[in-house]
This record gives sequence, C-alpha cells and structure tokens, in this order.
Amino acid sequence: MKLEYIPFDKLFIDKTNMRYGKKTPDVSDIIATIRKRGVIQPLIVKPASDEGRFGIVAGSRRYHASRIVGDERGEAEALPCAILDPGDDADAIEASLIENLARLDPDEVTQWENFVRLVKEGRTVDDISATFGLPELTVRRVLALGNLLPRIRDMYRREEIDAATVRHLTLASKSQQKAWLALADDPDSYLPTGHQLKSWLFGGQSIAARHALFDLDGFAGQTIADLFGDNRYFADADAFWTAQDAAIDARRDEYLEAGWADVIVVGPSERFHSWEYEKAPKRKGGRVYVDVRPNGEVTFHEGYVSRSEARRIAKGEALGTGHKPPRPEVTATLQTYIDLHRHAAVRAALTAHPGVALRMMVAHAINGSHLWTVKPEPQTTRNDDVRESVETCKGESDFDERRRAVLDMLGYSAEVPTVTGGYGNDYGVSAIFLRLLDLPDPVVMEVIAIVMGETLASGSAAVEAVGLHIGVDMTHYWRADDAFFELIRDREVLGCIVTDVAGELIARANAQEKTRTLKRIVRDHLEGVNGRAKVGEWVPRWMAFPPSAYTTRGGVGTVAAHAKVEAARAAQTRDPDPHVPGGAAAPAEPEPLAA
Repeated sequence: MKLEYIPFDKLFIDKTNMRYGKKTPDVSDIIATIRKRGVIQPLIVKPASDEGRFGIVAGSRRYHASRIVGDERGEAEALPCAILDPGDDADAIEASLIENLARLDPDEVTQWENFVRLVKEGRTVDDISATFGLPELTVRRVLALGNLLPRIRDMYRREEIDAATVRHLTLASKSQQKAWLALADDPDSYLPTGHQLKSWLFGGQSIAARHALFDLDGFAGQTIADLFGDNRYFADADAFWTAQDAAIDARRDEYLEAGWADVIVVGPSERFHSWEYEKAPKRKGGRVYVDVRPNGEVTFHEGYVSRSEARRIAKGEALGTGHKPPRPEVTATLQTYIDLHRHAAVRAALTAHPGVALRMMVAHAINGSHLWTVKPEPQTTRNDDVRESVETCKGESDFDERRRAVLDMLGYSAEVPTVTGGYGNDYGVSAIFLRLLDLPDPVVMEVIAIVMGETLASGSAAVEAVGLHIGVDMTHYWRADDAFFELIRDREVLGCIVTDVAGELIARANAQEKTRTLKRIVRDHLEGVNGRAKVGEWVPRWMAFPPSAYTTRGGVGTVAAHAKVEAARAAQTRDPDPHVPGGAAAPAEPEPLAA
C-alpha cells in the first residue's frame, strides 16, 4: 500500500464501498473541518481498470464533503489516498467495512450485503469474525439474513420490524415468510412478532395435509378438517412423520438413480442456510438438499455445493475425486423405528425417576422444543407511567435479583432478559438438563420459581390462586405512586378510598370536593404531611389478597379472577378427587424427588 495525492476528478465511489449506490451521505459533522483544514485522513482507494482512475473503497463521506467545498471555491483539491494492491476485492470490502463500522454503524442488512460479498470472495466466517472483532455467532446471525425474502430485509432496514422478529423469520421457510407478509399487508389481521412469531412458526404439531409428500388416499391415519373444510390437518403427528419419512426416503432414492451426486436430508432441528452454498449443476457434482421443517413442510434444493467446492469447480477441478462419504447405515424409516422404541423405553423407565423427569421438564420449560411452547409474560402496557411504575417497584426488583442469580447458576449472562424463551433446539434442552442434574433439589426449586414467575399470566386466576395460598402481603411490595393517583378518576371510588384512609368523618365532610382535592387528602394521610395523621401500610381493596370491590358495579378484573379460584375451591370441596372413579381413595404420594 502506498500514499499519494490524487486529483479529485480521477476518483469515484467503487462498488466494493459499502455506501456504493446509497443516497449522498450526511456530511454536516465534517464539512466545517474540511473547509478549514482540508482532508487529513487518507481515503482508501484501489486502481480501476481504466488507466489513471481510482475507486474509493473507504472515505465516501470525505469525498462528498470535498466535492461540496470544491463547488464553493470553484476548484476541488487533490485528496490524500492510500492505494491498495490491484485485484483484491476482498481486501477492499474489508477496508470499507472496517472504517465505516468504526464511524457510523451500518444497519445489519448493509453488513449482510458486504459479508456475503466477502464470503463470495473466499473469506470464511472465522476470517470475518477475526477481521472485524465480532463474535462468530454475530457474523452467522448477520449472514442468516440471506434466508429472508428481500422485502423482509427492506422492512428490517427501515426499522419497521425489530431484531427479535427478524431472528425468528430467518428460521422460517419461504412459504411461511410469504404467509407472514400476507398478514402484514392485511390491516384486519393479527401480525405475530417477537415471541408471538416464534409460537406462530413452531407452536405445536398442527401439520397441514398440504405438506404431505405421500398419497393421502392411502394414508392409514386420520386427518381433520377445519370449520369450513378448506384445510385439513393430521390428527396423529407420529403417523404423519412415519409416512413422510418413508416418502422422503423414496424421493432420495429417485434423485440418486437420476444421477445426483448425493442427497442430504436437513432435519427439523437443523437449517439449510443458503449463504453457505452455491448453485452447481448435476454434471459438476451438485447435490440435493432436503430441508425438513417442524411443521411438516419439505423443500428440495436441487444443485448445491459448499462454497469451498464451488471455488474448486471455478478452477476446473472435479469434485468427488477424494473420499466419497458412505451412504447412511440406516434408512430414515429404520431410524424412526429405532427412535420410537428407544423413546418408549426411556419414558417407561422415567416413571421411576421423578427427580430426573422434573429436571427435564424444567429444561423444556426454559428452552422450549417443537412440542413445548413456553412464553414469558410480556408485561406490556401502552402507558409509559404504568410501565415505569412496574419496572421500578419492589416486587420487580426482588424478582430480577433472583432471576440474575439463576441465570448465573445456569451459565447464562446476567444481562439476558429472561430465563425462559429459548430457541427450541435439542442441544439447548440437553445442555440445561445436564446442568440441572448437577444441582440439588432445593436449587432446582429456585430455578422453577423463576421459570414459573416469568410465565405466570398477568391478571389470571393463577395469580390469585398462588397469591392466596402463599398469603402475599401487598403492603410489603407496593406503595401508592403518581401513576396510581393519575389513573383513579372515579369520584365514588375516590370517596371510598378517602373513607379507607382518612375515616368516614373526613370523607363525609369532603364529599362534594373535586377529585383533585380528594387525592390530595389521601396523599397527605399516606405521607403524614399538612397536619394529616400518617396512615401506616395501605393498599386499595383491588390489590389485596383476597381482592374486593368498592362498589357493586363490577368490572374489577382481580375480583373476577378471585371468583374463579373460589369456584374451583368449592368444586374440590364437593368432589375432593374427581379423577378417582367411584369415590375411591386417592393414590399414594409419589416418592421424594431425587437427582
């Protein structure tokens, strides 16, 4: 690399520059400096194919600022440039990315465009990670944007969807992405995002009949139609997968007989990432990749090889000259036979080890799987004051402290927002399960308490049942704050609260006062100011355990939820063990938990 001053008219923005083709960048922060002192830091350029011209790899903003100054003065000055060796586009792309990442962080879509160009130039994920000081996982996540439809990438670039939504969409098939975009275009439809999108994509074994590769007329299992009969679904997921695996096996044999080099099945727990492969015809060793999704959908990607193999093809080298991987020892159907028998044996033996079963259950609740969908309570509200009140309350602070301890105990970063809400892969479940096996029962119970706390639905009867059983004292966790007083606007209710706090005499004397005055009276008594007697710990009736209402008008959610708990309690009193027929004695207590 050498340094030279190059005339302005000999420079242009090179295609390897990450800002190539974009609108003119904002240079307001550097234009004053360049007017006064000119360009001090050299631009990075590379020689162009036409003699004497140079493409700017890094320094687009300095170039545009210099053009503005040159127009003002009637003449543009030559610019200091560091000239790269000709012919290495990968070095040029890296130089552009490194400089721009250090100044104006590009959005992930722009990073993806440039990372893909680097991959095509022969850089590996490890190379990119080392060059830019990014974790390998971050590079892979950026490259995974290649699995998205272009319109979804554009929505992400424009910040119309968030990062969590994009992460889940990279796991979706093209047909699922199209279905999601159709929902986005329909103003009357619910558009799943974030954790809701994850549930929408992987929320169970509702397998549509249209995904079957086999003839439905010869299928021995049952299918169920929806209300209008437009769509059918398989009643038995296991029966579907048995038939689907056999059909995949048959299609695999057909591809091999047709002369394809190999057929690789990418199972439901894995992903086919298009950025890792390039197209190649059958005659040059192209393979068929069978992408099998948890929802039963199967996509056949014909004619692909790895990028390293593609480079060998480009050099004229033949594939298959080395060791050819042997065909699998067992067919997919035989593997299913093995899996089902092992599954039957393990779950039968598991009934004698409840401690092990508990830990596996907790691992599923934390990580999820294609059979388990566990979502954290989002604690959402549109009111900023309510959100701040909850985020800063004692209950949330105490819970977050225990959650951080559990995250640390499980080997996660304390900055992870939730313990639950994993990506549903087998590796994650197994890793958490093995960690839990090392923990004693009391510690596992602490983990369960956090998992249950995160997934306890706000406003539900479950909250009432737990709070009543434990005997939660809300005065320990709650104090009246500005958000609370702002939300109380009913005069009758305020009068009752004044009676609660200040007594009936003061409430009657101020019955005709404005709501602002009534709130002031309550505040003064709670704080013990302005001559008002300080009232000790107090909570409104709705928030106590058990809750109650101030009027007979109804419409209090906590009171309605409490009524459900009381109804369940009454039903148990009438029939203590409804699952034991004929009033027989309940079964004996199970053995204590054991690791």
